[in-house]
Amino acid sequence: MANVARRPREFQQESINNMKTIAKLLVPVRSLLVLAVLCGGSHARAGEPQFADVFVGGQDGYASYRIPSVIATPKGTLLAFCEGRKFNSLDESPTDMVLKRSCDGGKTWGALQIVVKAVPEAAMDSCPVIDRPSGKVVLVYDLWPEYIKDTWPSDYHRKPGLGRDSVTAWVTTSSDDGVTWSEPIDITATTKKPHWSNFIHGPGVGIQMRSGRIVIPCCYQQGAWRNFSIHSDDHGKTWQLGGEVPTPGVDESQVVERLDGSLLLNMRSSRGKGCRAIATSKDGGQNWSELVDCPALPEPVCQGSILRYTWPNQHGKSRILFCNPGTSKGREQGTVRLSYDEGATWSVAKVIFPGYFGYSCLALLPDMTIGCLFETAGCGKITYASFTLDWLTDGKDTIP
Repeated sequence: MANVARRPREFQQESINNMKTIAKLLVPVRSLLVLAVLCGGSHARAGEPQFADVFVGGQDGYASYRIPSVIATPKGTLLAFCEGRKFNSLDESPTDMVLKRSCDGGKTWGALQIVVKAVPEAAMDSCPVIDRPSGKVVLVYDLWPEYIKDTWPSDYHRKPGLGRDSVTAWVTTSSDDGVTWSEPIDITATTKKPHWSNFIHGPGVGIQMRSGRIVIPCCYQQGAWRNFSIHSDDHGKTWQLGGEVPTPGVDESQVVERLDGSLLLNMRSSRGKGCRAIATSKDGGQNWSELVDCPALPEPVCQGSILRYTWPNQHGKSRILFCNPGTSKGREQGTVRLSYDEGATWSVAKVIFPGYFGYSCLALLPDMTIGCLFETAGCGKITYASFTLDWLTDGKDTIP
């Protein structure tokens, strides 16, 4: 299978092994007490991480949950999305897009909702964004056609094209904080080139620029993986292709707007550098620069999350957050970093979870609490952590 194209995830055998060990890795609630000790115990600062399991493999009708995404609405409701993989943990296996809501800052979570019922196909790579003027939640995702079980992964490289026998792009919206969702709309024709085959959004979240443009980071496979972006200038009603990052070998990405109005694209890299890669755009994603390796952000080849925390005109300083497994040695040491200079340097770094730490997504609540939804227990469950800027910086920085 050396020539079989692969999604930019972990090796499939690792996923199979994970499923075999989930029963051993899943721990009872009392393990959170152990985690509290690891994070400082009774002597930890106020605002230290508080944890709550959100999705647990084998519960609510799904064998596995992967690829977390979380966003806070203007009302403060947290929406946690992920892929509900029906029968196993394999990428592109029969998968629904599922959701849980929290109305108390992530302390407790409601019942599981199916946002996109796709089985036996696979609804994957959720990328939500809040449209500021309306408060509407816009959710972009990709839909993968059903694979043939007996031949997988030899059929892994999907057909190029824009039809339902290829990978397609979709959008659905919610105007009531995620309680109900609109009928999904196919946006493939304006956001994918016909010769592309495998095609991914995010995963994580999109952003809305100060100009009002909604930007979703993406990647596609044509031989090597390459990054690009799509955007909407009418609050998610219509979508257009942006530019491509010229350099291949990078894939799953997140984006943030900088003070000068440019975009910073932060990408997972398979180029053997042991760190993230970045590219920039000065025109809202119409064109992207060559990529630059970022040794200050080590990674073991894994998805990561970047998020604007504050603008200086609102909270005195520019602050950007970044989160990923903070080492090139493996998916562990979940680390949150803080930059005060638009991502040029990362002067603050703190481990929020020392054990297994896979894909993750940062969120900002209206009260300025920071949230992080992440895979743990060997991808056996998805957990939410909540903490403060004061804790992250050991009291050196705080929001009044």
